[in-house]
Amino acid sequence: MKRLHVGIIDLVNKGPTRTLWSRVMNPNFASIMPQVISVWCEEQGHKVTYICYTGFEDLEDELPRDVDLVFIGAFTEAAQLAYSLSTLFRARGAITVLGGPHARCYPQDAQRYFDYVLGFTDKSLIDDVLNDCSRHRPLGLSLSAPQQPSDLPGVRERWKFIDPTLRKAPMIKMVPMLGSLGCPYTCSFCIDSVVPFQPLDFAVMKEDLRFLLTKFKRPLVAFHDPNFGVQFDRCMDAIEDAVPPGAIDFVAESSLSLLSEQHLQRLQKNGMKALLPGIESWFTLGEKSKTGRLAGMDKVREVSDHVNMILKYIPYVQTNFVLGLDIDEGPEPFELTKRFVDLTPGAFPGYSLLSAFGQAAPLNLEYQREHRVIAFPFHFLNNNGAMNLKPQNYSWTGFYEHVIDLTKYSFSPRAALRRMQATSGLIPRWLNVVRAISSEGNGRIKYYGEIRRRLDADQEFRPFFDQRSSVVPQFYVERIRKDLGPLWDWLPAGAINHDPEAYRKAEDEMIPNVARAKVAFG
Repeated sequence: MKRLHVGIIDLVNKGPTRTLWSRVMNPNFASIMPQVISVWCEEQGHKVTYICYTGFEDLEDELPRDVDLVFIGAFTEAAQLAYSLSTLFRARGAITVLGGPHARCYPQDAQRYFDYVLGFTDKSLIDDVLNDCSRHRPLGLSLSAPQQPSDLPGVRERWKFIDPTLRKAPMIKMVPMLGSLGCPYTCSFCIDSVVPFQPLDFAVMKEDLRFLLTKFKRPLVAFHDPNFGVQFDRCMDAIEDAVPPGAIDFVAESSLSLLSEQHLQRLQKNGMKALLPGIESWFTLGEKSKTGRLAGMDKVREVSDHVNMILKYIPYVQTNFVLGLDIDEGPEPFELTKRFVDLTPGAFPGYSLLSAFGQAAPLNLEYQREHRVIAFPFHFLNNNGAMNLKPQNYSWTGFYEHVIDLTKYSFSPRAALRRMQATSGLIPRWLNVVRAISSEGNGRIKYYGEIRRRLDADQEFRPFFDQRSSVVPQFYVERIRKDLGPLWDWLPAGAINHDPEAYRKAEDEMIPNVARAKVAFG
């Protein structure tokens, strides 16, 4: 096999940025799979150039110019940037491959701009791409492994790709790790809801933790598991066997159902510094929050008591909510969240607008069959830039007024001061203040206010939001142009638009094909 020069680009950001939060945190959001693919390519004898784009690099200067094959990992919000990069590299003669969440969610669209589009990705699939390494145009190949890989290269093997990215972080340096893949819960809007849970090798975890103690005085590890601690005792046994209590600090996303006081005591003893539990809704998903059939204010009180108990053991807690769920109606869901903010001043509330990411979840097929999905440019599909699903029980103006009101309440000077007073530790306090005054707090209030104003004042907005027009408002086009900068010129014609019902159409085409096959083969 020919020795290739392989470029691997992890798009952490969708364009240039200069915010303080991005400067401090973006290098810590590097994805694991681009690093894994880098290791696998080197194992096959290929030369690898790895780039993690955080929004502060000059991409045109850093991009390799003599590559044969380029892997790009992207979330959907970075899709337009990924499409521009693919066009640029194709013009230079390279073969391009897209992986990551966008490739899984929107393979039909991505095939128009890449030679390969990868779903589940294991080493065998990467070997196939490396061996083929040929043009597939005008429509790329959509490939997927049967399931998630059973094992992955650990931190020691990925270190040469982790280290340069962490050097970009001025203060906080989080090492990405995985203890498991998939999720045992079935949240209908989540990309992991249909991925079977599987733990990874705990021996690799232990080796990696010991390795990190040789690199940092006190390492900080961020678990990228969709739900950390599903096999709680096995996971904690591995951590306790590998390092002395509290020698490494940890950050993880978990569910309230796993965070009993006994578990929290053990987590505290072993260095857990931040937890991100999902609450999502006050009227559903009781299994995940361990509230059963409780709903409304009863669930608020139960969850608040639980989170306040977590804060006794864990310095930093972010509680995640989804706004605009079909079960929500009127002001009550937003008012209940305000009461939670009052009762739980130490928790940082993370708000996401309900979004349907292509074929990420089975529920999206239902949304598309109801013709409720709006073709917002991918650039804004990051859970807050746009809600691409027409609300079932709200007008657009009413919905945004509720969102603005809740965001202002949650990040008001009073709420920010109470949050700081209820949080222990210098870094957790600092993080809460920075998030409140940056793009996540004040920035979103300003942005949502602009959207609300344009729903009345901009003649392009209402027809697009109400699905009476497919013309993307110029407001959004100009924002993409500004963010892409010089790479705007490489964005393919028509790449701002996509078919919001591609998943439904692909499924509908599959049904008659299966029926014909049954007839043909009896």
